Amino acid sequence: MTNEAPERPSSSHILADGEWHRLHPATPLLRGGIFFIAVAGFVIANLRERLVELFLPQFGDEEYREYGDPVSFVWEQGLVGWALLALLVLLLIIIGTFFLSWRMHTFRITNEAVEVRSGIVFRTNRKAKLDRVQGVNINKPFLARLLGAAKMEVSVAGQDANVKLEYLYARDADGLRRDVLTLASGAKLAERGSAPVVSVGPAGLVRSDDPAISRVVTERVNDFLSPELDPDQAPPESVVRIPVGRLVASTIIGWPTLIGLAVIVAAAIQIANDQFFTLFWTIPAVLGVAGYIWSTITKSLRYSIAGTPSGVRVGFGLLSTSNDTIPPGRVHAIEVTQSILWRPFGWWQVRINKAGVSLTDANAARGNTTILPVGKLDDVTRVLGLIVNDAQTDGLLTDLRAAITDPASHGFTIAPRRARWLDPFAWKRTGFALRGGVLLFRRGVVWRKLDVLPLARLQSIQVTQGPLERLFRLSSAQAHTVMGPVTATVPTMSTANAVLLLETVSEAVVRAAAADRSHRWGESGEQR
Repeated sequence: MTNEAPERPSSSHILADGEWHRLHPATPLLRGGIFFIAVAGFVIANLRERLVELFLPQFGDEEYREYGDPVSFVWEQGLVGWALLALLVLLLIIIGTFFLSWRMHTFRITNEAVEVRSGIVFRTNRKAKLDRVQGVNINKPFLARLLGAAKMEVSVAGQDANVKLEYLYARDADGLRRDVLTLASGAKLAERGSAPVVSVGPAGLVRSDDPAISRVVTERVNDFLSPELDPDQAPPESVVRIPVGRLVASTIIGWPTLIGLAVIVAAAIQIANDQFFTLFWTIPAVLGVAGYIWSTITKSLRYSIAGTPSGVRVGFGLLSTSNDTIPPGRVHAIEVTQSILWRPFGWWQVRINKAGVSLTDANAARGNTTILPVGKLDDVTRVLGLIVNDAQTDGLLTDLRAAITDPASHGFTIAPRRARWLDPFAWKRTGFALRGGVLLFRRGVVWRKLDVLPLARLQSIQVTQGPLERLFRLSSAQAHTVMGPVTATVPTMSTANAVLLLETVSEAVVRAAAADRSHRWGESGEQR
């Protein structure tokens, strides 16, 4: 195996061939080079005099003071040529550093792992085992889209163990993701008939007959006009469509908006009393709420979700786009939730826990964990049908409304009447049920929540009892999964039912884990 990586991949080259390949030439700029240049320009423009005093202290002497600054000195002394030469050398050093950074940053895809090498002075090597892949995300920030680049992140089990390919050619990203997921499934590329995929968007969007001038522009226009889900890689129809009006309204009808209105009312009252200093904290608070609303709306535009042979693909974003493929069996917990503010409209949200999300992103509910920003119960049913691949949950999907609004009549074990002393409002809606391969938790009144927990992914279950709970012969339970926004709990249940839940679920988890084959979902018969 050679360390020399071939240049830009061609249409006849398969990137998942086990050889080392280089990334997009703009990678050093996109990974921080532009930010570095912008910060340097800002510092020079705003701290020019301080920098002169620090690096050229002689300009404080009488001999140089008449020139005012180094620029005037260079001009008056006829040193323009030397100054331009120095700038040229500095520019060549920066370009050379970027070039070396790009040349030393390579990746390869083998039948066992995704591997990335980087670094000039200090070398790093990251490897993601394919049998531990939890998902593949393709992210296209706005600037990267302009340059025809895309970032691919391979999520694997383990804390901060993800491997990032920053940045690929955008036209190669979908094909490479397909190959990674095919290998992760346990199937060989040859068995799947995998072929190199080099696309510049669906045919017929924009065409150009001038290969020298218009080709790059045509590719960028096609990239912006093409659907988020590649028709060659997934069904073109998303199983759920979110109307723009619903998306905007659901974002505005939320707790951040109420907080913003409360701030405005409080500020108006203080301004009426001639307390104008309140503007110093009111304006930033209002701008923060407006920014949150805007970013939430733009992030969820062009939302799409569809099933593929390699898992569920979720795409969203307007200017900057994200497209995440979650293989079978990689979702550890699902939460269907509804705020009381959304109840008159019948809107719900679906979030998940999945491995491969860093601790920081998990605590901040980031990492593409919201797979349905807002939808009706019919939309929720379609999304759950894609994620939960257990035939024994069909009853839940066909009667999801009853499971949420009236769990007692849908086979849930509900908290006893004495639980009203500790949970006076929600005890009638608090309970659990075991349905085939999933464990269901139902709780909440102000926020209605239904947790769907695949038993094969469940790590443990904990039953606790405090002093007050002991007095009323009650207990609480919590199911442990990977880090994420979903915290599955049952706040109140009888102690007898808690013991039964612990014993039943413990046995069911062992059976489900032994029967689970989702880690190599495409493997046929023989083990690798």
